[in-house]
Parts: sequence; structure tokens; C-alpha cells
Amino acid sequence: MKQRHFVMPTLRETPTEAETASHQLLLRAGFIRGLAAGVYSYLPLAYRVLNNIITIITKELDKVGAQQTLMPVMQPTDLFHNSGRYSVYGSELITFKDRHERDFTLGPTHEEVITTLIQNEFSSYRQFPFTIYQIGNKYRDEKRPRSGLLRVREFIMMDAYSFHTEWESLNTFYEQIHQAYNNIFNRCGLNFRSVEADAGAMGGEGGSHEFMALSPVGEDIIAISEDGTFASNIEKAEVRLGSEHKPPIHDPNLNIEKFHTPSLHSITQLTEALDEPASSFIKTLIYVADDKPVAVLIRGDREVNEIKVQNSLCCTSLLLADENIVKEVTGAPVGFAGPVGLSIPLLVDQEILTMSNAITGANECDYHLRYVKPGIDFVVQQIGDFRNVVQGDLSPHSDSKLRLERGIEIGHIFKLGDKYSKAFDATVMDAEGQRKHLIMGCYGIGVSRLIAAIVEQAHDEHGIIWPAAIAPFQIHIIPISIKDEAQMKVAEQLYDQLQVRGIETLLDDRDERPGIKFKDADLIGIPVQVIVGKGITNEVAYVEVKERSSHIKHNISLDQAIDYATSLLKKS
Repeated sequence: MKQRHFVMPTLRETPTEAETASHQLLLRAGFIRGLAAGVYSYLPLAYRVLNNIITIITKELDKVGAQQTLMPVMQPTDLFHNSGRYSVYGSELITFKDRHERDFTLGPTHEEVITTLIQNEFSSYRQFPFTIYQIGNKYRDEKRPRSGLLRVREFIMMDAYSFHTEWESLNTFYEQIHQAYNNIFNRCGLNFRSVEADAGAMGGEGGSHEFMALSPVGEDIIAISEDGTFASNIEKAEVRLGSEHKPPIHDPNLNIEKFHTPSLHSITQLTEALDEPASSFIKTLIYVADDKPVAVLIRGDREVNEIKVQNSLCCTSLLLADENIVKEVTGAPVGFAGPVGLSIPLLVDQEILTMSNAITGANECDYHLRYVKPGIDFVVQQIGDFRNVVQGDLSPHSDSKLRLERGIEIGHIFKLGDKYSKAFDATVMDAEGQRKHLIMGCYGIGVSRLIAAIVEQAHDEHGIIWPAAIAPFQIHIIPISIKDEAQMKVAEQLYDQLQVRGIETLLDDRDERPGIKFKDADLIGIPVQVIVGKGITNEVAYVEVKERSSHIKHNISLDQAIDYATSLLKKS
């Protein structure tokens, strides 16, 4: 490809709206342009990267027998009512009416569509198992789209669905697709981890794994054991208390005492005013679970894990109560709730039972209680693991400690079981002539998000550093001056020879200063640069071959330049 007429509008300045490195660089390097909040156009460079990623995905899915298809983006909204996910997705669904006033949704995913299709087309156990996948656009009305391609309202996704008549079959395929995902992300050059995860809006009871690209800008927090035997999204990670968490010995001479705490609403304010550590407080948070108030109790230095609470209550909706509900339930403003005397259900984190003489809200404005004894001064109704793990907690699988890292979710696989087949009565006749619901799995990869995740991991202060397997071009030929006929002749010869070898090559034939060419080359991040300059007029003609990742330049004789440049691709 010749660069002079290639659509690659690079920018010298960083756009003010771009905060993450991937957003900044993809805009500056001319890969994407924003149309509206969370809606982007993919320019030719980005489209080439997308195609390379898609090629990797399709090849790995072909190996496990998945079949590619394409399903409609327009979906009747009734499908989401039938599956029960209309309320789960809520305002994220982008809905509209057609000219006949029928309700439609722009597909956020395709579980409902594919289950309906299979239900109508297949009836015998002999036709199973099989897997269908597609790669196309999905739509979710994100409340706060941000970080470029990391959080958008329209995105490109690979979604696959497997259908089985037995759990054993699903479990076998789940391991195969898990390995296929490992292969895909390794080929994309990513540093990633597979972690245990919550099923979320997809539902299902068979378990799931997320694939996380490690990055400090990731929205997800993952817990990884130091011995490498455990990795989980923080939403799923179980808290295992160590031997130091022993049942307390309560001092019988210390009774509950109410004391004045004017305008001290938060744990931070209380710790500063009372000179007590946050670990001596019990936080009482009031939630509304499916329109019913509940209280969740955790230690003052911990954070509630709302996913664990929601799963424990088996509720569809879980929201922090507003100030009016808090006052109605506790009799006090926000910041003074406590478990003593509360009449609503109490969900007590297991760590609370190891506390003695705790400080809690008094359910009275400007007052707290000290010397509160869990299990004595208030009834412990439901004990469980309701908090996030923290750095240094023990792994659920060993005595190894956990460390926390941030990650970008790039893929997710689920064992759905019969969640959707029951909702749509998708059944088949088994070998005994009995009808049974299908067992399903679903598997997704954020294709467009992968671009951003790769850039977050592969960049420097000069620009992007693409892995060779997905780079928009593999080799970038840069003649210093297009007015120098000898340079252009050599550049064209190298370009033609690389084309014959099937190596995607970009030739910078623009009439620009060398400095601009070099800056643009580093910015767009093609793995290998071949710089054609005055060295070709030497007695032994040579060119400079530069590795984008290291910035190391090598003077290579012209007759060896192509072999040397292509050998560097294997390292990229």
C-alpha cells in the first residue's frame, strides 16, 4: 500500500477528551474517529487490525468445530421479556418501534435469538452437539461511555453458542473453548489471565471465566494468588478467614454505651475524631432488594461486594437505599445506621463475628454506640461472605496470599445450562423418547475492545507498538526523500519484493520532511521499519532496519535487507 493517498489522518496534539493511552494513540495515529459519545468510525488502519484479529479468532474457532453465521441486529423486545432479561439490562437496551408500533431492540447479545432459532429447527438428540458463532456489531446504551474503545455503546463482538443434550458434553467443549481463547489471546500478543467470574446478566448455573488483559486502566479488579493456583474477578473471589480471625472474648463489664457524634457521618470522619482504627467499626448499609429493604453489615475498613449480596438474596435488583428510605427504616439520617434494634433482615459478613466491642451507628441523628457485641447485642440472622477480598487475604485454594491487579475484560465464557432453553421451551427427543431441555454454553470476545487492550499494553512515549500478527502492516518502508530517484527506485524494489512474498507493506511515498515521516511511523507502530537513505549510494549499498519495539537500528546490506527485515517479524 502506498501511503500518499492512504487515509491516515495523524494528529500532532493529543485530543483533550482522551484520557487513556489507547484512546489518545488510536486518535492521534488515525485509527479511529468519534461520531458521538461511545460511537466510533474505524478508519483503514483500524479496519486492517480488526481483520487480522478476526482471522485469528475464526481460525482458532474452526479448530474446535464452531460454525460461523450471522444473525439479525434487530430483535423483537418480546424475546427479552420471555427470557427475563429485559429488567436485567434495563436502560442499557436500545429500543425503538417500527412503523407498525412493534417494539424492537438493537441486540446487546444473541442468546434469545439463537435459542429461538435452534428451538424451531432441531428436534433429535442425534443432531447435537454443535456450536454456532458470529462476529458483528452489538449495542448497549452505556450510561458513561469512556476510554475510547474500552467502554462504548456500539462495539464489535464475537459471540458463540454451543448446544448439548448432556452436561458432560458441555463440560468437555468448555475446556476446548477455554484453550481456544488462550490461543487467540496469546497470538494477539496479550498479557492476560483467565479468572473465575460471576455470570452476571448472562445467567446460568454452571460457572464462567473471564479473560482479563492486565492493565492499570482496567475497570475490573482481579485477585491472583502468589503461588499462581487461583485467579478470580473480585466480584467472585471468596474470602477465607485466617487463623488470626478467632471468636472474640467479650468483656462482661463493658455494656453498650451511646455517645454523641455530631455531624460525623462517614468512617473517615469517625476514625479521625475518635482516634479509632476503621477496623473497630461496623458499617451498616441499607439496600433495597427487589423493593424490600435489607441491611448489610461489614467491618469499617471493608467494601460491600454487591454481587455476593445479590446472589445470596437471589434478587433481580439491588440498590443502595436513598436517604428517605434510610430514615424510614432506621429513624436517622444517612451515616447513623446500626444493627441494634433494626427490624429489617440483617446480612452479616462473617468477619463481623470476630469483632469485640465494636462501634456502630445508634439509629439516631448525631449518635453512635460503642462496646457493641455481635451476636449478643443484635441477632445475627444471615451470616455469609459479603465483602470484597483485599490485598493479603488468603487464597480460597491455598495458604498463599492474594494480590490485586487491574484488568480489561476481553472475553467471557459461560456454562448457561438450561436457563434459556427453559425460557423458550427448546427441547429435543432423547434416546429413550423423552423430551428434555437443551444444555447451552455461550462465549464472547470483545473484538473492538481487543484493539484498545493491546495498545494499552503495547505502546511507548512515541506511539503504538503492534505485535506482528495483528499489525495493520508488517513492514514500513521509509525513503528519506522522494525527490531522490535512487532512493525511490530502491524503495519501490523492496516494496515489490515484499509484496511478492505476501508481506503486508506500507511505502511512505509522501513528500514530507524526514522528521514527520519518522514520527508518523513510530506513532502508527508497524513492527519493522526499513529506512532508505544515502546509504544506498555507498560502495556496499545498505539500508537501516529498525525494530519498532526497541528502536534499535541495524545497517544491513541491500541484498540482505528483506531477509533480515522479515526475520525480525518473528520476534515482534
